[in-house]
Amino acid sequence: MKEKVILAYSGGLDTTALIPWLKETFDYEVICCCIDCGQGAELDGLDERAKLSGASKLYIENIVDEFCDDYIMPCVQAGAVYEHKYLLGTSMARPGIAKRLVDIARKENASAICHGATGKGNDQIRFELGIKALAPDIKIIAPWRMTDVWTMQSREDEIDFCKQHGIDLPFDASHSYSRDRNLWHISHEGLELEDPANEPNYDNLLVLGVTPEKAPDEGEYITMTFEAGVPKTLNGKAMKVSEILTELNTLGGKHGIGIIDIVENRVVGMKSRGVYETPGGTILMEAHDQLEELILDRDTMETKKKLGSQFAQVVYEGKWFTPLREAIQAFVESTQKYVTGEVKFKLYKGNIIKAGTTSPYSLYNESLASFTTGDLYDHHDASGFITLFGLPLKVRAMKMAEVEKNNNK
Repeated sequence: MKEKVILAYSGGLDTTALIPWLKETFDYEVICCCIDCGQGAELDGLDERAKLSGASKLYIENIVDEFCDDYIMPCVQAGAVYEHKYLLGTSMARPGIAKRLVDIARKENASAICHGATGKGNDQIRFELGIKALAPDIKIIAPWRMTDVWTMQSREDEIDFCKQHGIDLPFDASHSYSRDRNLWHISHEGLELEDPANEPNYDNLLVLGVTPEKAPDEGEYITMTFEAGVPKTLNGKAMKVSEILTELNTLGGKHGIGIIDIVENRVVGMKSRGVYETPGGTILMEAHDQLEELILDRDTMETKKKLGSQFAQVVYEGKWFTPLREAIQAFVESTQKYVTGEVKFKLYKGNIIKAGTTSPYSLYNESLASFTTGDLYDHHDASGFITLFGLPLKVRAMKMAEVEKNNNK
């Protein structure tokens, strides 16, 4: 009986060419596994394509709700943003994919898992760290790093290889953007984006929405409610997180929300330039932040910001299944107990504009915050506070004056 390999299958040219290559190179039985994180129409026709290419079986595993509840929401609650801009759309999907690949490998008693990530990117790290953490006994095959046996270097090579094996597929050799899509975002790399000096060709590039310039001239108000840090309703309608995010993607795309052009530092050491569309995710992150700023005290907020940045790096580097991620997430979850309330904002030409926030746990006290004197605050108390708070500065200034005086003698 042949050994089995589980192929992380997207249906694109790269992973389609891998099916006959794995059979020919290692004499594996190839079982394809496509993990649905919200790719939409990209999944159409995959079963026929995989079988046509020589796979014995195709799994299409829908993990959209798991992706939203177990991966997206911890990142939203942590305020996890990599290098101040990147909302981790690809990064936080990879551990869920790795976990399901391992599940299928166990079910099929497979000896190996194969992925099509390149040797220059982050995804090879994310997939393989996830697999190693969950199944250290399973072999990992990364063809793009196996240059002694993987000799194809271009789309033309892959198309020719497929034709040689009797596989006539609807792919051509024309170059296009390299994209990754899920319910949270879509990323774009390649073509003019490879040179940071070039402005993105947004007319050809955007998939989920429009630029702010092409957004409607009229703004649109949105209301959301949260319970313990989790979104529960959108415009008065109760929905699960995946449904809220789907609707926010439509609204955000319509109003030009969440388009960023960044040069990021990859884990492998190089810089890469990409454009990311995250319309719904950008709105969800902003709504959560808008509510949280009413509720968390200063020290907790400051600590959470620091740990949120570290959480983003942990996720970006593929270290989801680690004690550190679990520990940071445990802290974040403890801060979410009272993040409950309603947020309202207006979407207008790429902007998310606050329009009011309320919470039964708000620490904002109008009596304290107003310029008029309230019962809870005596202005005279500030004098003693400033004296003590500024004491180190005063002592140092006195010492420096004393030193200068002695030096001038």
